[in-house]
Parts: sequence; structure tokens; C-alpha cells
Amino acid sequence: METETKPLSGRIALVAGATRGAGRAIAVELGTAGATVYVTGRTTREKVSEVGRTTETIEQAAELVTAAGGEGIAVPTDHLEIDQVRALVERIDKEQGRLDVLVNDVWGGEHLIEFDKKVWETDLTGGLRMLELGVKTHAITSRLALPLLIRNPGGLVVEMTDGTAEYNTRFRNNFFYDLAKCAPLRMAFALAHDLESVGGTAVALTPGWLRSEQMLAAFEVTEENWRDAVERIPGFAIAESPVYVGRAVAALAADPERARWNGRSLDSGRLAKEYGFTDADGSQPDAWGFMIAGETGEPDVADYR
Repeated sequence: METETKPLSGRIALVAGATRGAGRAIAVELGTAGATVYVTGRTTREKVSEVGRTTETIEQAAELVTAAGGEGIAVPTDHLEIDQVRALVERIDKEQGRLDVLVNDVWGGEHLIEFDKKVWETDLTGGLRMLELGVKTHAITSRLALPLLIRNPGGLVVEMTDGTAEYNTRFRNNFFYDLAKCAPLRMAFALAHDLESVGGTAVALTPGWLRSEQMLAAFEVTEENWRDAVERIPGFAIAESPVYVGRAVAALAADPERARWNGRSLDSGRLAKEYGFTDADGSQPDAWGFMIAGETGEPDVADYR
């Protein structure tokens, strides 16, 4: 019975960038499935990152993991600092001796995006910072964590991004944002090539329109009344809670046949249909299908929810 209810019991996961949003939800859902989860980020109860939000911390995220049935361990880490990431991996090795799941979810660049500006109009410093946050952090973390992850066959790496490979053939409105969110797709492809020979799996994964804490605050709604924003932003009707993509990662991690996805671009809606999980409200949103259909017609949200 324990195996049935806690399919990830005994597994060790690192969710890099788990302070809020998708990262936090992924950590919690891995904990729900029984995993020990190291959660990292730059915002703690003592220190706030450049994102500037004080309402979510890595300590809170770790506590939620433990409350969900796993073990959450908060480790303040700036994933641009090689020594900090190396120390993190050494700590996991010393305390657990293994790493089964690595989720590269570090981002924190929303405040830097200048949509609908040409590259020569954008702030160069901010643009390059986006690439550091969304690309360099992932590369550093993979390079330093993979030697531990491949110690045992079957390890899983999840590169979190925004947009599927199919959707991201479209320009993502800003030169630097486009690069930052397309790069993880290629990183998953390259990591899959390296991991295949040692029995590992790497995938790129995107949520749909995510009702993150920051998104809800921007629309001046809460998770309880988020539908109030639909009148102003009709497309928000297809939005999904962070729980949905969290369940997607947990399902992947528990799937003994997950190698069939190696190198693939995946999204929460597709995996929900594959594995049978739902969002917190019992629905199965297909945000990317809805957005693609909306380019040539006026799809009914009910058909994609």
C-alpha cells in the first residue's frame, strides 16, 4: 500500500527555483508522492531577491512539502554562483548519497521583460540579465548536479520553460525573452543525448497560462476569485493553477517508462491526458491547444478545459 500511495518514497529531488509559482507547486507535488525535496531560491525569511516579493520564501515552500507528506529541505542558493551550487550538490550527496530528480525551474525575470519593443529599443542590461537567470543558471546547475544524478540509472531532468516546441516557433514578443524561453527546449534535447547512454531522461516542460502568485497579483485577483479577471482578459479563462504542472512532474517521476519522453517538449495539458491527473479544480486545461486554435478561429474554452 505504501508503494501505491507514495510512489516516490525514497526518491531524492532538487527543485532549483522553488520559491513560488510552478517551482513551489512541483516541489509540493513531489512531496505528496513521498519524495525528499531540496528546494532552492534566493528569497528567504531574512533576504529578498531582486524579484522583490516578500510573501513567498523557500522556507515556506519546504514546509509545504513536508506538510504534503514528503520531506522539504530549504537551501538558500543563487544558481548563478558556481560555489553555491557546488556546495548544494555536495550537501545532497553527503545527506542522501543520491539524486533522482532535477527540476531546473530557475527564472525570476518577469520584471525585466519589455514586450512589444524591438531589440534595439530594449534595455541591454535587463535583457542580458534575463539570459543569466533563465539560461546560465540552468547550465550551471545541470553541469554540477548531473554527476550525482547519473550515479544511479533512471534519473530525470526537467527543464522548465514557457511554451512548447511547437508553439515557440512563433516569436515570443521580445528578443531576450524569446531566447530565454526557447533555450531550455534545446537544453533538454542536448541533455537527453548525454543522458540516454547512462539510463537517464531529460524533458522540457511548460505549464499553460499559469495562475502564479505574481500573475494573480498583476490581475488583482486571488486563487479563490480568479475568474473575476476573465471579463477583462477573456483568454485567462483557460488558466491553470500551479498544482497542474506540479502533478505533471510527479507523474513523470513516478513513471517507470518515462524514457519514452526523452528529449521531448511536453506540457501539463498533454501529460494530464496521458497520466489521468487533473488540476486542483478537477479540470484538464489544454492551454497551448487553445492558444494555437485561437490563431485561426474563436475556440470555445469549454472544449479545452
